[in-house]
Amino acid sequence: MGDPHGVGVVGLGFISRAYLNTLADHPTVRVVAVADLDPARADAAAATIPGAEAVSVERLLHHPDVETVLNLTIPAAHAEISNAAIDAGRHVYVEKPLTVTLPEGRSLMNRAASAGVRVGCAPDTVLGTGTQTARAAIDGGLIGRPFSASAVMVTPGHERWHPNPDFYYAPGGGPLMDMGPYYISALVHLLGPVRAVIGAASRLRDSRVIGSGPRLGQRIPVEVPTHVSGVLEHESGALSTLTTTFDGVATTAVPIEVQGEEGTLAVPDPNNFDGEVRHLALDGPEWRTVEPRAGYVAAARGVGLIDLVRADDTRPPRASGEVGLHVLDIMTSLLRSAAEGRRIELTTAVQRPAPVPLTPVEDWLSAVVSEG
Repeated sequence: MGDPHGVGVVGLGFISRAYLNTLADHPTVRVVAVADLDPARADAAAATIPGAEAVSVERLLHHPDVETVLNLTIPAAHAEISNAAIDAGRHVYVEKPLTVTLPEGRSLMNRAASAGVRVGCAPDTVLGTGTQTARAAIDGGLIGRPFSASAVMVTPGHERWHPNPDFYYAPGGGPLMDMGPYYISALVHLLGPVRAVIGAASRLRDSRVIGSGPRLGQRIPVEVPTHVSGVLEHESGALSTLTTTFDGVATTAVPIEVQGEEGTLAVPDPNNFDGEVRHLALDGPEWRTVEPRAGYVAAARGVGLIDLVRADDTRPPRASGEVGLHVLDIMTSLLRSAAEGRRIELTTAVQRPAPVPLTPVEDWLSAVVSEG
């Protein structure tokens, strides 16, 4: 494959360590530069990566060895940093959501197409054995024709553990924009793209109290809905119901459940790469575990960027900007539906990403992988 693909990382907050743990020693890529608004944080990250240097964002975007920019900034900065990278002729892989608004996302993707660069977008958790095994089971006819799914995410809010949770409650945040990409991306992989949505939303409190760190006890404003429910009409005819909330305590509901004419699948948490897929047949006496049959085994954050680097004209990136734009369309349309009290038809379309064949950890961690 030649020299490793050069990556520059912008934004070195909480999630960056998970990415760097995957990318720092991977033979396919080389982290050559890191940047953050806090220079000390950039220096600390660079010190853990052989050959990487801490630089300004401007320097990173034009670094001669940076081919792809990994954008791990807060959602409000996603569009600015990604557009700047595209203008510099770099590919982009951005944390979810793609951007805060749909017009921003659409503009970004058009800009990338004009520049001839690729865009990838988290989450890449859906490329692990959990979601991919469930998809393979559905595609293989294990539950017959799928007609319905439910997805449920309930937490009491990130301010309980995050020392700087402000952006979770600002425009671009909230349970749908923060956690919805995991569940909606999984539903797109499992049941295909969505054509229309109906949404409802509420906000339990107008402020939240930080529960940890140096700002312990500080009250922050809540500017977005903190409970969002909706119905997704898939192009296949299947209907999915979605609940995301920062107002609850916990739930006993399966993260995702898919109903078919001949059986039901219980799908593991799409915020994780793996997990147990369970199946109950129409006349089956009990739930049975479906052995892993697809996906990157023991994957970790960053595998989506590696998948993007390995993509070509015959197999587009699986965690792509096109999927990210469609997911953004679904989420913003749910919020718009809630505000306007009506069904919203989507304005984006996307191909269901290619499935991931069962790929042992030693293969996706190496420089060569068979698509099988």
